[in-house]
Amino acid sequence: MTPLHQLRAGIIGTGFIGPVHIEALKRLGVTVNGICGSSKSARKTGELWGIPEVYGDYDHEAMYASPNIDVVHITSPNKVHVEQCLQALEMGKHVICEKPLGMTTKETALVVEAVRKGGKKGPVFAVNYMCRFFPAILQMRAMIARGDLGRIIHVQGHFFQDWLLHETDYNWRVLASEGGKLRAVGDIGTHWIDAVSFVLGAKATNVFAHIETFHKTRKRPKGEVQTFAKVDPAKMIDYKVDTEDFGSVLLKFGKAKHGFASGVHANASISQVAAGWKCSLSFGIYGTKGSVRWDLQQPNEIQVGRRDEPNQTLQRGTPGFMEDVANFTDYPGGHPEGFSDAHKMHYRAVYEHIASGKKTEPLFATAEDGHHEVKLCEAILQSSKAKTWVAV
Repeated sequence: MTPLHQLRAGIIGTGFIGPVHIEALKRLGVTVNGICGSSKSARKTGELWGIPEVYGDYDHEAMYASPNIDVVHITSPNKVHVEQCLQALEMGKHVICEKPLGMTTKETALVVEAVRKGGKKGPVFAVNYMCRFFPAILQMRAMIARGDLGRIIHVQGHFFQDWLLHETDYNWRVLASEGGKLRAVGDIGTHWIDAVSFVLGAKATNVFAHIETFHKTRKRPKGEVQTFAKVDPAKMIDYKVDTEDFGSVLLKFGKAKHGFASGVHANASISQVAAGWKCSLSFGIYGTKGSVRWDLQQPNEIQVGRRDEPNQTLQRGTPGFMEDVANFTDYPGGHPEGFSDAHKMHYRAVYEHIASGKKTEPLFATAEDGHHEVKLCEAILQSSKAKTWVAV
């Protein structure tokens, strides 16, 4: 296997998530050789992280042409994901693309086809559904596949944030033209759905959804701002909102890879206007022998429920939450691992797959997975309008 430090990365995007990728790669020993964005932000980010090749004016094509970049990380706004993915694949670059993969299934199908054409020797492609790589997610996945919880009956949970609670909170994701027609469900709800799908070993096949926009009109700055940045309300203008603030989604899952989680029913509440919740991706999975519950805001613990035995709290790095995830946790029990560590583990899995010549198990989300998530978004939109179940 090629040592990971011999693989070289290039990053498109300098907003909130771009530096998260950079930091995780640096921790893995991967060389980050290129950064691409606006001239000012790319230069600033390059200086901060010691990245030698800086590509301003969003000139990603120039970065792709560099012989010093093997893997491209796409952290740009959603509307340009597909174009940038296709160009990277055409030039033989491996790709890790932020979610969603694209704005429509018509677009994302092009990426699936491009990856398929590359075949076994073509570039590796991953979508950044990094929640798969929290040790708790992998632990629950192993427990369910073994039958520890019996036959799975149903799943319940939420993904709540409050960073868009006020009408003066603004980000490009609020605009359908920039981020897509679904915002709360598309931006964070798909993380919930992908994590649950991964744990169950099954994909959602049918949805029933209701979405709403609380702030019909919001205020935005005259220029662009970074994610989570605060702006003086006096320097804002009104605009009509064309994406949802919250929603409720019912899901029916299909056949699982094992015999314990086929045909499962799930319900999720998604909100970016839930005061007091910063990043609570939470779900409980309930089976005939027991249940497991987990919340991203307490990532190192799993709550195990039993009817006829005492309930348990499993802690990462201790018996019952250790052996199954040995390859995806680096620190001993009592030394918390969280959001940044899950990113690191995700990129380790992708880069090891590249370095091994695709011989490792691809636990990461593929182009097909990313395409399916966009299909889900379109079905959710259709369901909310028609007020009925819709097949994915």
